[in-house]
Amino acid sequence: MSFARATIAGAGLAGLSAAVALRQAGIAVTIADGAAQAGGRCRSYHDPQLGLLIDNGNHLVLSGNPAVARFRAAIGATSPLTGPDHADFAFCDLATDERWTVRINDGPLAWWVFARNRRVPGSRARDYLPLARLLGRREERIDARIATRGPVWDRFLEPVLLAALNTAPGESSARLAGAVLRETVAKGGRAMRPRIAEPSLAAAFVDPALDWLAAQGSAVALGRRLRGIGFADDLVATLDWGDGPQPVADDEAVILALPAWATAALVPGLTIPDEHRAIVNGHFALPTGSLPAGTPAMLGLFGGTAEWVFVLPDRISVTVSAAEHVVDHDRETLATAFWADICTALRIDAPMPRWQIVKEKRATFAATPEQNAKRPPARTRWRNLFLAGDWTDTGLPATIEGALR
Repeated sequence: MSFARATIAGAGLAGLSAAVALRQAGIAVTIADGAAQAGGRCRSYHDPQLGLLIDNGNHLVLSGNPAVARFRAAIGATSPLTGPDHADFAFCDLATDERWTVRINDGPLAWWVFARNRRVPGSRARDYLPLARLLGRREERIDARIATRGPVWDRFLEPVLLAALNTAPGESSARLAGAVLRETVAKGGRAMRPRIAEPSLAAAFVDPALDWLAAQGSAVALGRRLRGIGFADDLVATLDWGDGPQPVADDEAVILALPAWATAALVPGLTIPDEHRAIVNGHFALPTGSLPAGTPAMLGLFGGTAEWVFVLPDRISVTVSAAEHVVDHDRETLATAFWADICTALRIDAPMPRWQIVKEKRATFAATPEQNAKRPPARTRWRNLFLAGDWTDTGLPATIEGALR
C-alpha cells in the first residue's frame, strides 16, 4: 500500500521521530498522546520540591549514535548535548577511594589498551582480546560468550553494559550488547563520547521537534488517548479516541508509538516483551559553594547505592539501573543513601539539599535473549498498521537511539 497520510498514537521520542520522518517524506501527519505533555519516558518537568527543571531520568547518548544526530539535525535542535572532548570514563570505589579513568583513544585502532594510564587498573592488554567475541551477532547470554569476571569486566565493561542494557549484564543478550559495541567503542573514542542533554531532554529533543512539526502543520494533540481499534480483514478500519469509532481513510497509515503493554491491549495476538526492569534516579539541588577542582561531569561508582553521578549546572543527579533491588525502598531512605554516595564520590561535606527521587518501575524491557526474541517488527499483519518504540525489534536495547530509529 502507499499512503498519503498517517495517524500516530504516542508522542514519545519514537512517535516524534516517526512524525518527523513522515513529514520529511511529504506525508501528512496527525499525532496525539494521552499524556499532558510530550516526550514519554524522556520527559522534562518543573519539580516543585526541587524548584528546578529536571528530567525524569538521566538519559545518556553517545557521540556515535547516528539516529540522534539525524533527528536533531532534522528538527534544527540547538540546545547542546554536552560531555567530554574524548571518551573518558571516570570511576570511583567508594569503599577504598580508589579512582581511575578509562581513556579510549579517538581512532578505531584501540591502542589505548596498551597504555597503562588509559586502561583499567590491574588489567593487561591481552585481557581485552576476549571482548572481540561480543561483537558477534549470534543470540545467547553474555556470560555464555565471555567470562564475566576479572578487572576489565568488573571495573569497566559490566557498569557500562548495565547502563546500556538496564539488565544484569551476565544474563543479558549478547546480540544486543554486540550491536551497541559495534556502533560505539569498536569505531573508536570519537563514537564513544558520552553526551548529556543540557539543560534538559525537552530542550534537546522534544521541544524543537514539537516546534518543527507545528511549523509543518502537524501540531501534537495532548490529552487524547487511543481507546480502541477496529479491524476488518487485513486492515485497521476504525480508531476510537473516546468519541466513538472513526473510519480510517484508504490512504491512511496508523502507527502505534505506545508502550508495549498499551499496544498489546489494542492489538489482538501481539507478542511483546513482558518482563521489564526498573530505573531509579535521584536529583539534588547543587549545594552552596563550589565543587572541588577537576570534579568530573560523570562518575561511575562502586560500593554504594548509586551507580552513576552526573554533575549538572544546577543539580547533581544519580542513577541506579536494573533497580529492582531498591525501587521499593522508601524515598527518603534512598535520598539519604544517594547523598552519602555523592559526598564521598565528589569529596564534599554538605547537608543534604532539596531532593527528588524518580522511580520508573517498567523503564525498559529486560534485555535478555528470551525477551529480545519477543520484540515485534515495525510491520504487522494488518497492511496499514505499524509499530514504533524502543521495545520493537530495532536491533538495539531500549535506548534513545533505538526509540528514534
